[in-house]
Amino acid sequence: MKPRKIIHIDMDCFFAAIECRDDPSVADKPVGVGGDSPRSVLTTCNYIARKFGCRSAMPVFMAREKCPQLIIKPVRFEVYRSESRNIRAIFREYTELVEPLSLDEAYLDVSHQKRYAWELALEIRKKIFHSTGLTASAGVAANKMLAKIASDWCKPNGQFAVLPEQVCHFMKDLPIRRIPGIGPKAEQRLIGEGVKTCGDLQKWSIVELHGFLGPSWAAEIYERCRGIDERPVESSRPRKSISVERTFENNLVELVECKRQLSGILKELQQDWEAGQKRRPFRSIFIKLKFANFQTTTRECRCVNWDPCAFEPLLEQAFGRSPHAVRLIGAGLRYVVEAEPVEDGQLELAF
Repeated sequence: MKPRKIIHIDMDCFFAAIECRDDPSVADKPVGVGGDSPRSVLTTCNYIARKFGCRSAMPVFMAREKCPQLIIKPVRFEVYRSESRNIRAIFREYTELVEPLSLDEAYLDVSHQKRYAWELALEIRKKIFHSTGLTASAGVAANKMLAKIASDWCKPNGQFAVLPEQVCHFMKDLPIRRIPGIGPKAEQRLIGEGVKTCGDLQKWSIVELHGFLGPSWAAEIYERCRGIDERPVESSRPRKSISVERTFENNLVELVECKRQLSGILKELQQDWEAGQKRRPFRSIFIKLKFANFQTTTRECRCVNWDPCAFEPLLEQAFGRSPHAVRLIGAGLRYVVEAEPVEDGQLELAF
């Protein structure tokens, strides 16, 4: 079987790049995108800001401590979505097998093309730039995992390929943190066992991995550290959930304050649900709270009909889990996927 040709395209600091393009006066300055209050968080920031230690999801007050000259631009999701649609239209000039991961990145399977994937990636990136004025980075490989790793290799505005005959050598010295599924905690545990690279991890048997990582991850990590990934590019992967979150400038101390804020959040959630995918059926609802000590908790229950009142008990339960004031409230729906049955009524889920 011939190796697949997979391209992973990742826009460079997408939101921040759009803001710098639309306001050239800040193009050579540190720029972040997010709310401008101290309680807000950065959605993203450009590479100049990252040199100061700023990063996505960082509280604005912390980002300003690291970079006092940081310029904050408000979030303009409609603009970002519009540009994302333009970029995806370019992707579909080359293949129908496009799997978006977010507004700013996607996998493309170009195995049917006779041309080299490297040439196609170069051409796609040029078209994106000429069409939008934005730069993108690309990774080329025979599977999704390697293509995604490769797209980060020469950022920004670069491209890298891992050819089939290079996989063994490439994986040998690759840090284990690069493997999807190995987070900071697992990385530290493995480093404690003397495992720093994928080559080190390849010395472990599947039985040893099973005992160390557990049954749900062992087989997958065993393959991933060897550069094996058989997942196909799925062009119609359905969205699994939808949510709306709000971080408050002042912490909410009383439950009644939280309920008052929840009302507006639910209105926005309902609008997003009704506007997207023709009111797609959902199977459960959830509430997320982040407290003043930055601890997060979530409550979820079975629910298949839109009912704002059903969120209140979840809010009450989540609120009662901590003595701290509330910093953030989120509410969301989890969609029905594939052939999953839909039942009327509600059933509390263990969480």
